Order: sequence, then C-alpha cells, then structure tokens
Amino acid sequence: MRTFLQNMVVAAMLILLVGCSDDPPSVRVSNQHTAKANVQFKQANGNTINQNDIPGGQATNYQDVAEGTIVVTAGIQGETVAPTTTFNASNNTNYTIVIIAGTPPTLRVDSSDK
Repeated sequence: MRTFLQNMVVAAMLILLVGCSDDPPSVRVSNQHTAKANVQFKQANGNTINQNDIPGGQATNYQDVAEGTIVVTAGIQGETVAPTTTFNASNNTNYTIVIIAGTPPTLRVDSSDK
C-alpha cells in the first residue's frame, strides 16, 4: 500500500510539472492589404525572424518567438510607408499581426491564449 501511495504522489507531481509548463509565445501575420508584404520581427533576445512574400488576404502559420519585447516592421509592395509596432510577447499566448489596408497602412496586434 505504501508503494502505491508513493507512486501516486510521483505521478501527481509529474502531471503538475507537465500541466504547468509554459509554451513559448507564437506569432503569425494576417495580411489584409491587397499587396504582398514582408514582415520582420526583432526579438528582445537579439534574434530576427522574417516572414516574406505574404500575399494579400492571406495569413501565415504560427511561429514560436522569444518572450519579451518584439518590434514588428512590415514592408508592403507599392507602399512608401513601412508600418511599425511594438508589443510584449508572453508565454502561452498566440499573437496575430494584422496588416490593415489604408492610407497609410497600419498594424494591429491581436492576442489569444494557447
């Protein structure tokens, strides 16, 4: 009986560890502009991620990023203005960078729990 209880305690601890693990933040781009876009994510850890040639009306897949401040810049084909935004990425959260058509184009950051 004692071994059974010890095994149950160990199993409960493992479940808690797995259940409490943090998933890194993820980002994707939703291009609501009609032209192709190239988007750059400058992360707090110094790494840069580029998502290029995103067609108008399309969204990319989620990609994991580092937790912390992220600076986003979107170069849009045929536009002279490259909109920029900054946000703080937290674990267990998905972020969608929305490129909004307009004059000038702008960026919006939407977030949802993983």
